[in-house]
Amino acid sequence: MPLSEEELRLLEQMERALAAEDPKFVSALQGRTLRRVARMRSAAAGLVFLGGIAMLMGGAVSEMLWLGVLGFLVMLSSAMIGLAAWRGHRVPDERPSSPDALFDFDDHPHRFEVLDGGRAPKPKRQRRPRRQAANKSGTFMQRIEQRWQHRRDQGF
Repeated sequence: MPLSEEELRLLEQMERALAAEDPKFVSALQGRTLRRVARMRSAAAGLVFLGGIAMLMGGAVSEMLWLGVLGFLVMLSSAMIGLAAWRGHRVPDERPSSPDALFDFDDHPHRFEVLDGGRAPKPKRQRRPRRQAANKSGTFMQRIEQRWQHRRDQGF
């Protein structure tokens, strides 16, 4: 769900305050240590994967079903961990010029965007008329808004 302009402004202020308060944290977020940890995890996952293959083959050769299943589970878990680490490995190489630039996500493909008007309306399809109960008036959202307004007026 996209953030509003005010929410983006508040997020930016919080990021600036965090960068001013804790420069070590900002330097950790710049990616060098994260990249190194991701490389180490992916390499370790590769070695564990090879160990899983050895367990699988050893179980097949010695006709121990439990060893083969265990080897497969080791391979599966190490592949999942390795792929997760590999995705984290792709951190941008350039370093931000200022602490504020660390949180500048304008060039990121999944950045937050401000949308005017929210969702685009879906085309309405024709429905058969149905009977509505006497206490229902309006759409679901209108009823929720009426309830909210009623609670707000009562001071809850």
